[in-house]
Amino acid sequence: MLLQAFLQRIVNGGGRIDREYGLGRKRTDLLVQWPLDKARGFLGPIQRVVIELKLLHKSLDATLREGLAQTVDYLDRTGASEGHLLIFDRTPNVPWERKIFQREESHGSYRIWVWGM
Repeated sequence: MLLQAFLQRIVNGGGRIDREYGLGRKRTDLLVQWPLDKARGFLGPIQRVVIELKLLHKSLDATLREGLAQTVDYLDRTGASEGHLLIFDRTPNVPWERKIFQREESHGSYRIWVWGM
């Protein structure tokens, strides 16, 4: 719900959210864009943020490896300045204290914020 509230503020503030933004054969889950100069809107400079969503399937390490590589690829393709990887753990009987985390990962020259839920 917090993510939805944040995204709604982007739209209300004049930004744009592209869902399943096509990037060749691959796609990113969310590409958030907003103009840095409100007077010029999308004709001026634009800040772009990639948000990749993953379900935890195999292991956290495997999901991280795949998700980070995919997020970096999308950052390169979109020219985005920031990347976030959200990993959803739907494993039953695992306490929320183990599912919820936030950390910063480096992948190549990029810093990517990883959120566990």
